Amino acid sequence: MTTRVRMTPDERREQLLAHGVRLLSTHSVDELSIDMLAEEAGISRGLLYHYFGNKQDFHRAVVRKAADDLIGVTAPPATGEPLERLAASLEAYVDYVVANYEGYSSLVRGAAGGNADLRRIYEEARGALTDRIFVAAGDGDGVDPVLGVTLVDTPASRLMVRGWSAMTEDVVLAWVRDPAGVSKPDLLLMLAAALPGALSGVPAPD
Repeated sequence: MTTRVRMTPDERREQLLAHGVRLLSTHSVDELSIDMLAEEAGISRGLLYHYFGNKQDFHRAVVRKAADDLIGVTAPPATGEPLERLAASLEAYVDYVVANYEGYSSLVRGAAGGNADLRRIYEEARGALTDRIFVAAGDGDGVDPVLGVTLVDTPASRLMVRGWSAMTEDVVLAWVRDPAGVSKPDLLLMLAAALPGALSGVPAPD
């Protein structure tokens, strides 16, 4: 006889979110529905409404879970040469977009299209990813853990890192749609090399 494990409400909600994130890998945010998740999880719609008050709450929770997963899987390794660590982080990002293209691209479109909830989650995720470039040390100057160079945390440097992040996102999404003969190793090399180049022209603070 199989023993049924009784989950706590928090554990059950996390399980449902995991189902939702799996659905998001092949469906856009707008396509996700309570009925779809109920079928995926094998439970009633009424139970789902117990955990997610309405469709909007469900969308927010699933997208936030997916964003948290993205931040987690793209964390650079703790050891290795700086550009190797950056390349590893970028490879994890590319792999994530490949595996979750429909959901990720719909998040980008939704954020750009004025959906306030998606925009907020998107900006928080992007901020977490770009903040990794800066390490607080004393007065704000620090050694970047990815590039391995001294980097002054200024509005100008953050602006350029944000620009590089936006460029990377656009290039990766385009590459997933059509690689155009560019191999994955070459893509990663170009993206990794673009960041030091973007930062090279940042003026030193007064």
